[in-house]
Amino acid sequence: MNGLSALWSIFGPVLALLARIMMAFSFAFLVPLTWGWALDLDYLRAIWGVAFGLTFGSGLLLMWLTRKQYRELLPRDGFLLVALVWLVLTAYAAIPLYWLVPDISWSHAYFEAMSGLTATGATALSGLGDLPVSVNVWRAFLQYIGGLGIMLLVVAVLPLLGLGGMQLYKAETPGPMKDTKFTPRIAETARGLWMVYFGFSLACLLAYRWAGMSWSDAFIHMCSTMSLAGFSSQDASIGYWDSAAVELVAIVFMALAGISFLRYFLVLRTLTLGPIAHDREIRSYFVVLIGSVALVTLLLTAHQVETDFWTALRSSAFHVLSLATTTGYAATDYAQWPVFIGVYLMFLGCFVSCAGSTGGGIKMVRMVLLVKQARRELVRIVHPRVVNPVTLGGQRIAAATLTTVLGFMLIYGAATLGLTFLLLLTGLDIVTAFSAVVATLNNIGPGLGQVGPAHNFGWLSSFQLWLLSFAMLLGRLELLTVLVLFSRHYWRR
Repeated sequence: MNGLSALWSIFGPVLALLARIMMAFSFAFLVPLTWGWALDLDYLRAIWGVAFGLTFGSGLLLMWLTRKQYRELLPRDGFLLVALVWLVLTAYAAIPLYWLVPDISWSHAYFEAMSGLTATGATALSGLGDLPVSVNVWRAFLQYIGGLGIMLLVVAVLPLLGLGGMQLYKAETPGPMKDTKFTPRIAETARGLWMVYFGFSLACLLAYRWAGMSWSDAFIHMCSTMSLAGFSSQDASIGYWDSAAVELVAIVFMALAGISFLRYFLVLRTLTLGPIAHDREIRSYFVVLIGSVALVTLLLTAHQVETDFWTALRSSAFHVLSLATTTGYAATDYAQWPVFIGVYLMFLGCFVSCAGSTGGGIKMVRMVLLVKQARRELVRIVHPRVVNPVTLGGQRIAAATLTTVLGFMLIYGAATLGLTFLLLLTGLDIVTAFSAVVATLNNIGPGLGQVGPAHNFGWLSSFQLWLLSFAMLLGRLELLTVLVLFSRHYWRR
């Protein structure tokens, strides 16, 4: 009994809040229900209604079972809660996909839902244009609410007194600068971020509609663009429209979404562009993007993939922005381009997005700090006694932060290699296995080889799909948040 009591003391308060999150999440099913009511058949509306009732009812039951389990959340509780939220909500999000998509297994449905909620965009489905509109709306809307994090939404909309929002914020917020507060209350910060998110979303929706998309396609691609996730309503992705206007809209809003939304929030609070103009990470972000567009354009023309310069520039700009920001849209099969370009685009997706954006990867700020630290060590080799601290934005970076970044990179490399070797054991070729891990761990979406832009992940085995689903969860929660749960020190009271 003592063991059960100890477990209940750990899980009880966490499950109590999970129950309320499940109830809040259930209202997301009303979005595809609304679209289904307008455009789909009657039986589809019933399925979305059942999914809503099942999720809400499960949360209500769990809330009743944990009705006496209230206490202030400890920092360790935040990590457990975040992991449970992504795992449990993904399961409920997969239920309507399992019911509505023909010939789909539970492994495929869960993979698709995890890809949505983690804003990855790796799809296991084909024939997207033939699916009910509400199914594609649901896939994209999952990415939208996962873009800034379900936990951030809950902290903003359902601020529960005495249930520690900062612990959740630290566990969910991407990037190494988790302790920065921009308002006195975390709920106020969260609401501010969502206001910025909604404002850009409305502009993106209207821009896609202006570019020639239908309202449903504009909504779907607005969701996947602002979340830098990349789900589309067509197998050919953005290439289905073959429209310069559509690609231009995507380029602009992918670039905007790749910047920290915290910086936009500060711009609104201070009514000055200083928070963006003076930010070293953002400057590095644009330098890498512009340089990469120029490089890929040069390579496309040099290899005569495109004979017209402006066509090469358009294709280069779209795919560099798409892969670098971890969106994963495709206007053509870039895997058929020179090998260097495809590998380089995947490399960009590993680090270009800014911390605090909806993108994946290790984030630009970590890469900047790593480069500065490497430069510092080179100087110390020549001048051992020189005082040469690592700075960012004019401020000295604490040694603890640098140690955390280096530790993160060590674990990131180990996770990439470990997952790749596991896929190789299942019989995949090296290009497909490695690029699939890179694409899912960094929440990019498509990879290379047999999971490239002209293919999908649907042909993989159940074990491979579950492994890559775990990789997406690791990437979205930046590895340490999940891996700490496997440490025996975490479970010691």
